[in-house]
Amino acid sequence: GQAGRQPILCAGDTFRAAGSDQLRIWADRVKCDVVAGQTGADTAAVAYDAVDALLSRNRDVLLVDTAGRMHTKQPLMEELAKVKRAMAKRLPEAPHETWIVLDASMGQNALNQARVFQEVAGLTGAVIAKLDGSAKAGFVFAVQRELNVPVLFVGLGEGMDDLAPFAPQAFVDALLGYASPYKEASSDRVPAG
Repeated sequence: GQAGRQPILCAGDTFRAAGSDQLRIWADRVKCDVVAGQTGADTAAVAYDAVDALLSRNRDVLLVDTAGRMHTKQPLMEELAKVKRAMAKRLPEAPHETWIVLDASMGQNALNQARVFQEVAGLTGAVIAKLDGSAKAGFVFAVQRELNVPVLFVGLGEGMDDLAPFAPQAFVDALLGYASPYKEASSDRVPAG
Protein backbone atom coordinates (compact mmCIF):
# COMPACT_ATOMS: atom_id res chain seq x y z
CA GLY A 1 0.00 0.00 0.00
CA GLN A 2 0.93 3.66 0.03
CA ALA A 3 2.37 3.39 3.54
CA GLY A 4 4.67 0.53 2.57
CA ARG A 5 2.42 -2.06 4.21
CA GLN A 6 1.38 -5.39 2.78
CA PRO A 7 -2.33 -5.68 3.56
CA ILE A 8 -4.82 -8.47 3.10
CA LEU A 9 -8.51 -7.73 2.77
CA CYS A 10 -11.06 -10.15 4.20
CA ALA A 11 -14.49 -10.25 2.58
CA GLY A 12 -16.41 -10.99 5.76
CA ASP A 13 -19.73 -9.67 4.48
CA THR A 14 -20.90 -13.09 3.37
CA PHE A 15 -24.57 -12.11 3.52
CA ARG A 16 -24.43 -10.25 0.21
CA ALA A 17 -22.92 -11.70 -2.95
CA ALA A 18 -21.99 -8.19 -4.03
CA GLY A 19 -20.04 -7.64 -0.79
CA SER A 20 -17.18 -9.92 -1.85
CA ASP A 21 -17.29 -8.65 -5.43
CA GLN A 22 -16.95 -5.03 -4.34
CA LEU A 23 -14.04 -5.85 -2.07
CA ARG A 24 -12.27 -7.79 -4.85
CA ILE A 25 -12.57 -4.78 -7.16
CA TRP A 26 -10.96 -2.52 -4.54
CA ALA A 27 -8.27 -5.11 -3.81
CA ASP A 28 -7.37 -5.15 -7.52
CA ARG A 29 -7.20 -1.35 -7.54
CA VAL A 30 -4.86 -1.19 -4.55
CA LYS A 31 -3.03 -4.40 -5.48
CA CYS A 32 -3.52 -6.57 -2.42
CA ASP A 33 -4.75 -10.07 -1.63
CA VAL A 34 -8.31 -10.94 -0.66
CA VAL A 35 -9.58 -13.81 1.47
CA ALA A 36 -13.24 -14.55 0.79
CA GLY A 37 -15.77 -17.29 1.36
CA GLN A 38 -18.84 -18.32 -0.55
CA THR A 39 -22.02 -16.28 -0.17
CA GLY A 40 -23.68 -17.45 3.02
CA ALA A 41 -20.43 -18.86 4.44
CA ASP A 42 -19.71 -18.56 8.15
CA THR A 43 -18.18 -15.10 8.54
CA ALA A 44 -16.17 -16.18 11.59
CA ALA A 45 -14.57 -19.01 9.61
CA VAL A 46 -13.65 -16.61 6.80
CA ALA A 47 -12.09 -14.21 9.34
CA TYR A 48 -10.15 -17.09 10.94
CA ASP A 49 -8.84 -18.09 7.48
CA ALA A 50 -7.87 -14.48 6.81
CA VAL A 51 -5.81 -14.30 10.03
CA ASP A 52 -4.21 -17.59 9.01
CA ALA A 53 -3.37 -16.07 5.59
CA LEU A 54 -1.94 -12.98 7.28
CA LEU A 55 0.45 -15.12 9.32
CA SER A 56 1.34 -17.67 6.64
CA ARG A 57 1.95 -15.03 3.94
CA ASN A 58 3.94 -12.86 6.35
CA ARG A 59 1.74 -9.80 5.81
CA ASP A 60 1.44 -6.99 8.31
CA VAL A 61 -2.15 -5.68 8.08
CA LEU A 62 -5.48 -7.45 7.84
CA LEU A 63 -8.67 -5.48 7.20
CA VAL A 64 -11.81 -7.53 7.85
CA ASP A 65 -14.95 -6.14 6.26
CA THR A 66 -18.07 -7.41 8.04
CA ALA A 67 -21.73 -6.97 7.24
CA GLY A 68 -22.56 -3.35 7.87
CA ARG A 69 -26.25 -2.91 7.38
CA MET A 70 -28.86 -3.33 10.07
CA HIS A 71 -26.40 -3.52 12.97
CA THR A 72 -29.25 -3.70 15.43
CA LYS A 73 -30.39 -7.12 14.21
CA GLN A 74 -29.47 -9.48 17.05
CA PRO A 75 -28.14 -12.34 14.87
CA LEU A 76 -25.76 -9.90 13.21
CA MET A 77 -24.49 -8.72 16.60
CA GLU A 78 -23.96 -12.34 17.68
CA GLU A 79 -22.11 -12.97 14.41
CA LEU A 80 -19.83 -10.00 15.07
CA ALA A 81 -18.94 -11.28 18.55
CA LYS A 82 -18.24 -14.72 17.02
CA VAL A 83 -15.92 -13.15 14.42
CA LYS A 84 -13.89 -11.49 17.17
CA ARG A 85 -13.58 -14.79 19.06
CA ALA A 86 -12.54 -16.69 15.91
CA MET A 87 -9.81 -14.17 15.09
CA ALA A 88 -8.47 -14.31 18.67
CA LYS A 89 -8.25 -18.13 18.46
CA ARG A 90 -5.72 -17.80 15.64
CA LEU A 91 -4.01 -14.62 16.92
CA PRO A 92 -4.72 -14.03 20.62
CA GLU A 93 -4.46 -10.24 20.55
CA ALA A 94 -6.69 -9.85 17.46
CA PRO A 95 -8.46 -7.72 16.52
CA HIS A 96 -6.16 -4.86 17.43
CA GLU A 97 -8.61 -2.21 16.27
CA THR A 98 -12.35 -2.21 15.64
CA TRP A 99 -13.62 0.61 13.49
CA ILE A 100 -17.08 1.45 12.29
CA VAL A 101 -17.79 3.15 8.99
CA LEU A 102 -20.64 5.63 9.33
CA ASP A 103 -22.53 7.38 6.55
CA ALA A 104 -22.77 11.08 7.47
CA SER A 105 -25.99 11.40 5.47
CA MET A 106 -27.73 8.90 7.79
CA GLY A 107 -27.40 11.19 10.82
CA GLN A 108 -29.03 9.98 14.03
CA ASN A 109 -29.92 6.58 12.54
CA ALA A 110 -26.23 5.86 12.00
CA LEU A 111 -25.41 6.92 15.56
CA ASN A 112 -28.14 4.68 16.97
CA GLN A 113 -26.74 1.71 15.09
CA ALA A 114 -23.20 2.62 16.13
CA ARG A 115 -24.14 2.56 19.83
CA VAL A 116 -25.28 -1.06 19.50
CA PHE A 117 -22.14 -1.89 17.53
CA GLN A 118 -20.06 -0.24 20.30
CA GLU A 119 -21.63 -2.49 22.96
CA VAL A 120 -20.79 -5.66 21.05
CA ALA A 121 -17.54 -4.79 19.33
CA GLY A 122 -15.83 -2.29 21.63
CA LEU A 123 -15.04 0.33 18.98
CA THR A 124 -11.62 1.97 18.86
CA GLY A 125 -12.38 4.43 16.06
CA ALA A 126 -14.74 5.67 13.39
CA VAL A 127 -14.50 6.38 9.69
CA ILE A 128 -17.06 8.84 8.36
CA ALA A 129 -18.14 8.46 4.75
CA LYS A 130 -20.04 10.96 2.61
CA LEU A 131 -18.71 13.95 4.51
CA ASP A 132 -19.05 16.09 1.41
CA GLY A 133 -20.57 19.29 2.72
CA SER A 134 -20.56 21.62 5.69
CA ALA A 135 -24.20 20.69 6.43
CA LYS A 136 -22.90 17.31 7.62
CA ALA A 137 -20.11 18.73 9.78
CA GLY A 138 -22.10 18.40 12.99
CA PHE A 139 -22.10 14.64 12.50
CA VAL A 140 -18.35 14.56 13.24
CA PHE A 141 -18.92 16.21 16.61
CA ALA A 142 -21.87 13.92 17.39
CA VAL A 143 -19.77 10.81 16.71
CA GLN A 144 -17.07 11.99 19.09
CA ARG A 145 -19.55 13.05 21.77
CA GLU A 146 -21.91 10.06 21.63
CA LEU A 147 -19.46 7.22 20.90
CA ASN A 148 -16.37 8.65 22.59
CA VAL A 149 -14.08 7.24 19.90
CA PRO A 150 -11.77 9.21 17.63
CA VAL A 151 -12.73 9.93 14.04
CA LEU A 152 -9.77 8.45 12.18
CA PHE A 153 -10.62 8.94 8.51
CA VAL A 154 -13.19 10.81 6.45
CA GLY A 155 -14.54 9.92 3.03
CA LEU A 156 -14.88 12.98 0.83
CA GLY A 157 -15.95 11.21 -2.37
CA GLU A 158 -16.00 7.87 -4.18
CA GLY A 159 -12.44 7.79 -5.54
CA MET A 160 -9.41 5.92 -4.24
CA ASP A 161 -7.77 9.13 -3.01
CA ASP A 162 -10.94 10.47 -1.36
CA LEU A 163 -10.39 8.72 1.98
CA ALA A 164 -8.25 11.03 4.09
CA PRO A 165 -6.88 10.94 7.62
CA PHE A 166 -9.07 13.14 9.78
CA ALA A 167 -7.32 16.34 10.82
CA PRO A 168 -9.36 17.98 13.59
CA GLN A 169 -7.62 21.36 13.41
CA ALA A 170 -7.88 21.60 9.63
CA PHE A 171 -11.53 20.49 9.82
CA VAL A 172 -12.46 23.17 12.37
CA ASP A 173 -10.45 25.85 10.55
CA ALA A 174 -12.21 25.04 7.28
CA LEU A 175 -15.59 24.95 9.01
CA LEU A 176 -15.03 28.38 10.53
CA GLY A 177 -13.67 29.79 7.27
CA TYR A 178 -10.11 30.26 8.54
CA ALA A 179 -8.58 27.93 5.99
CA SER A 180 -9.14 26.55 2.55
CA PRO A 181 -11.66 23.70 2.30
CA TYR A 182 -10.76 20.55 4.23
CA LYS A 183 -10.02 18.53 1.12
CA GLU A 184 -7.18 20.92 0.25
CA ALA A 185 -5.72 21.10 3.77
CA SER A 186 -3.55 18.01 3.34
CA SER A 187 -0.37 19.61 4.74
CA ASP A 188 -2.15 20.20 8.05
CA ARG A 189 -3.35 16.62 8.50
CA VAL A 190 -2.47 14.95 11.75
CA PRO A 191 -3.81 11.76 13.27
CA ALA A 192 -6.94 12.15 15.36
CA GLY A 193 -6.82 11.28 19.01
